[in-house]
Amino acid sequence: MNKLLISFLIILILSFFISCDDTITNQDVDNIVIPEKDVSFSKHIYPLFQVKCFSCHGNGRYEAGLDLTLRTRFVDGRIVVPGDTITSILVWRINRPPKSGFAPMPPLYMPQMNNNQIKGVKIWIVEGAKEN
Repeated sequence: MNKLLISFLIILILSFFISCDDTITNQDVDNIVIPEKDVSFSKHIYPLFQVKCFSCHGNGRYEAGLDLTLRTRFVDGRIVVPGDTITSILVWRINRPPKSGFAPMPPLYMPQMNNNQIKGVKIWIVEGAKEN
């Protein structure tokens, strides 16, 4: 009886952990449609960065000293200038303008941002790059 109860508890615990997988995938992020206004950092921008950027700029790895895991670490008047997409270096990088002097991001070998995502980042910046 004890072995049966222990087996049941182990199966119950394992099924709980397996069903609680909250990993966000590239496909999940690509399915998010970022709206034309009221872009949310937590709902739209953070998940995008999590999938497309964190492999180089998060989770203990901060290429070029850039940490995108906390908004306060990059909304700094240089990487992201709230309200200004013209001088925000992040926009220069994700927009991929030729001859800008900046390497495009994400690199071509990484999952790329689609047009909706690039536009969404720009809208978020124009709206003040809020932590909402």
